[in-house]
Amino acid sequence: MGLRINQNIAAQNAYRNLSVTDNQMAKSLEKLSSGFRINRASDDAAGLSISEGLRSQTSGLKVAVRNTQDGVSVAQTAEGSLNESTAILQRMRDLAVQTSNAGSMDGDAKDAANKELQQLNQELDRIGSTTSFGKAKLLDGSFGSTAKAAGTAMGANGAASATAVTALSSGVAATSLNNADTTFTIATLDGASPAISVTIKKADIPAGASAQDIAKAVNNGITAALKGAGYQGNELQMTASTDSAGVSTFGMSGVGAFSLTDGTGTPLALLKTGVAGTANSVTGGNTGRFQVGANANERIGISIGAIDSKTLGTASLDLTAAGGPDAAIKAIDSAIRSVSDTRANLGAYQNRFEHTINNLNVAVENLSASESRIRDTDVAAEMVTFTRNQILTQAGTSMLSQANQSAQGVLPLLR
Repeated sequence: MGLRINQNIAAQNAYRNLSVTDNQMAKSLEKLSSGFRINRASDDAAGLSISEGLRSQTSGLKVAVRNTQDGVSVAQTAEGSLNESTAILQRMRDLAVQTSNAGSMDGDAKDAANKELQQLNQELDRIGSTTSFGKAKLLDGSFGSTAKAAGTAMGANGAASATAVTALSSGVAATSLNNADTTFTIATLDGASPAISVTIKKADIPAGASAQDIAKAVNNGITAALKGAGYQGNELQMTASTDSAGVSTFGMSGVGAFSLTDGTGTPLALLKTGVAGTANSVTGGNTGRFQVGANANERIGISIGAIDSKTLGTASLDLTAAGGPDAAIKAIDSAIRSVSDTRANLGAYQNRFEHTINNLNVAVENLSASESRIRDTDVAAEMVTFTRNQILTQAGTSMLSQANQSAQGVLPLLR
């Protein structure tokens, strides 16, 4: 081994090792101070890509939890108003039962009871038109409905009205739904072309059924067909309202554009009630869809039908008319069932939302743990590495100093 001045190999080796150790210690300090194992793509390129994907999912799920909580709030708000609507209907039924007691009710008493009934109808209308969540109306028929097809009137007691395009009898369609099954096709729905066939069973609509009974039977058939095709089931529904003159009007409402045919491609006047086959968009309609997932199209839709005296069939009730109290009891019983069904649906949606929230929270927890394992610093392990590098840095510095002094051994030879 010779003594050289120009090239101090020992010092260069000590410097190289010291630089590596110092760089590693700087990275350890960065990881310990930031809490992240991956601070830049070069730290772990594959891990960064995976963790960013997990991070976006976790963040999206947290927003979805808030969205779903809004869904619970909407359902609670609507159901709270319907609770009062049920109380109103119960009072109306009491009035009808009281008025039917002809042995003790004179004309003035019946008239007084009828006036209260009409005031209660007005309150039903007010609740239906004013109940809202933010600026979204909940009970006027626009929540969960962005497109509608207008219907044609059916006269009181099933008689054809002057505006009806098809004669009606016995309160049902001219096709006599109580004598034969009726089938139609949903040609398009929300931009898609599912060509879903809907069948209304004859046994579902008794003779003399009210407009509301017809709509309920049709909706049951539509819901079954939509669920069978993979839809939620409430994307399309029939509506029916009866005004104070006893004239009923049918319609269809849905989320997104829709069209109906008779199965041959011809636009359908649904069930011969004059409902047009193609829908028109509704200004201010609310889709009623809640984004309950971190990815596209992960939604739960709520559809709430109109709750007012016309839709419930109580607007035309007259306790002073002959047979009015008995007809009122039947109509109000039907209205109570309708509101109860709506409340039950809202309660089911609320329970579903709450289960969705629980599931989302579990997913957030698990994805956060997965992302943490990839991206976060294991402080204990990193401290071991940091301590090792710290000692190596101190040793390297000392050895570099010694290596720099080794060349001084040449000086005695030069004297």
